[in-house]
Amino acid sequence: MAKNKVRIIPLGGLGEIGRNMMAVEYGDEIVVIDAGVLFPEENMPGIDFVIPDISYLKKNKKKVKAVLITHGHEDHTGALPYVLPELDAPLYASRLTHGLITVKLRERGVLKDSRLNVIEPYQPFKIGAFRVEFFRVCHSIPDAMGIALTTPVGTIIHTGDFKIDHTPTDGKPTDFVQLARIASEGVLLLCADSTYAEVEGYTPSEQVVGETLDQVIREAEGRVIVATFASLIARMQHVLDAAVRYDRKVTVAGRSMSENLKMAMSMGYLSAPSDILISLSEARKLPLNKVIVLATGSQGEPTSVLVRMAKGEYKDLEVQRGDLVVISASPIPGNETVVAKTIDNLFRQGAHVLHSRTAMVHVHGHAAREELKMMLNLIRPKFFVPVHGEYRHLIAHAELAVSLGVDEDNAFVLEDGDVLELSEDRGRIVDSVPADYVFVDGQRIWKGGRKLLDERARLSRDGVVAISITLDRETGEPVGEPKLDSFGFTSNAESEELFKKVLEKVYSLLDRHAGHNVDLSKVKADVTSAVSDILYKESRQRPSVLTLIDRL
Repeated sequence: MAKNKVRIIPLGGLGEIGRNMMAVEYGDEIVVIDAGVLFPEENMPGIDFVIPDISYLKKNKKKVKAVLITHGHEDHTGALPYVLPELDAPLYASRLTHGLITVKLRERGVLKDSRLNVIEPYQPFKIGAFRVEFFRVCHSIPDAMGIALTTPVGTIIHTGDFKIDHTPTDGKPTDFVQLARIASEGVLLLCADSTYAEVEGYTPSEQVVGETLDQVIREAEGRVIVATFASLIARMQHVLDAAVRYDRKVTVAGRSMSENLKMAMSMGYLSAPSDILISLSEARKLPLNKVIVLATGSQGEPTSVLVRMAKGEYKDLEVQRGDLVVISASPIPGNETVVAKTIDNLFRQGAHVLHSRTAMVHVHGHAAREELKMMLNLIRPKFFVPVHGEYRHLIAHAELAVSLGVDEDNAFVLEDGDVLELSEDRGRIVDSVPADYVFVDGQRIWKGGRKLLDERARLSRDGVVAISITLDRETGEPVGEPKLDSFGFTSNAESEELFKKVLEKVYSLLDRHAGHNVDLSKVKADVTSAVSDILYKESRQRPSVLTLIDRL
């Protein structure tokens, strides 16, 4: 690559909410910004989460000089346990973000091999040809940062997630004075958060949520269960403050939230009297109106505490009639249905539920249009790339930038994998690199097409019919009756008549193939095909047919 050009390579987070990751390449050096997860959508059965495809970075591993993290949310840090061991590059993050990442890497067992560095804002440092300076932005978590990368071609500013909140919980708003200083010598490229680019006006302050939670907890007659993101430290502080005011104790349900809370308390990002936090076993001994439960599961994650409570499957904590459940988060796009089902199940258990559509129990940490205008007018970049958002959000943000003076040819709506090459006076998309979904399913990690997911979806929709056949080794005739099992296909009385027809067809095929030199693969293929055909003819459904043949 020519020395007078810099490349911008998004590997996730464009055209989607989550999986945020971007590579910036100059010469033989690459720095990576963020490494997040995408929470599974409804059409991803069995998937825990999705991470970026880093095959381009692995191919250019010697070029990767650093990983820079803007803040501690999962959609910006969740892939690090899988990414860092592959890249073997130092990581730089603010104090709280460093703490959250440490917890995450320790859980995964990769902490000891990672090179983590704590940064302070406005203290520039060098990484090869890059001059790096972090600056404060306001988000829904303390210690959120934007990043200024000064390259030989020009300065690149990446906002991270941000909003303009003049009354943030931690007292540290977006620092426009320092940002103006950084931008004063000119900005080549601005990459800015687009999540709320369609929303007019301003995003409400986090203080509004604090006031609502305070009122809700004050007026609650029974136990209060607050579900939110495990990394939403500001929301935890609101709950702790209300617990102190209204003489309640707080217990935590969910390992990730418990670990994050302990870490934030030890580092001074959360404050509360030492006797406020109690264990679940201690909480069960108190009157319900003396307890607040902080729980994971605000996104309807299948294995989370709130979802299991809603189903009556969490043995350590059961929903009681009269409980007030506050879901202090709004569904990530794609999660709306599973969150709605969780709310329905909580009501069935006898709880009353407040959520973002019924009360001001959550505000976003992302800038709406008037705030985005302020950022654009302050930075005045030559080139603009909207990041972090669905495709329509990126389009809306790019149009906004053009309306404020960015040349239309200099506003690039990229997709994951695009390679944008910039010189001082020209930008163009020159290439693309792999940016597939990489699925994490327990201990399995796999990428590529959606064939396996499509198969899982079909199994969940149409079920399985299994046929077990044993043939005599000498005659090729069946030994005993073939066994027919149905899983998720049909179990009503109609199936008896249907399965009789299936067995008749199987017997006729076996008679045709009987003999000393039976070709088992041919028998299996014919049985599978014939059974599939008859099941569809009789039921208009296509369950997966599994044929098992053995010889005695």
